[in-house]
Amino acid sequence: MKTFDVIAAVLLVIGGLNWGLVGLLDIDVVSALLGGLNGASRAVYIAVGLCALYQGLTWKAIQRRWALASARA
Repeated sequence: MKTFDVIAAVLLVIGGLNWGLVGLLDIDVVSALLGGLNGASRAVYIAVGLCALYQGLTWKAIQRRWALASARA
C-alpha cells in the first residue's frame, strides 16, 4: 500500500502544479504534452482525480501506515 500512497501523492503534486499553472498563466501542461483534450490527457485527469479521492478518503490510514514505518526504521 505504501507504494500506491507514493504514486497517488506524486500524481496529486503533478495535478496541483498543472492547475496552478492553469490558474496563474493559463497554461495546461498535461494537454500541451499530450495534444489537447484527448484520451491520454483525459486518462491523466481521471487518474489524478481518483488519487485525490483515494487520499481524501484514506488519509488517516495513510498517516498510520507511514507512522508505523518510520517507527520501525
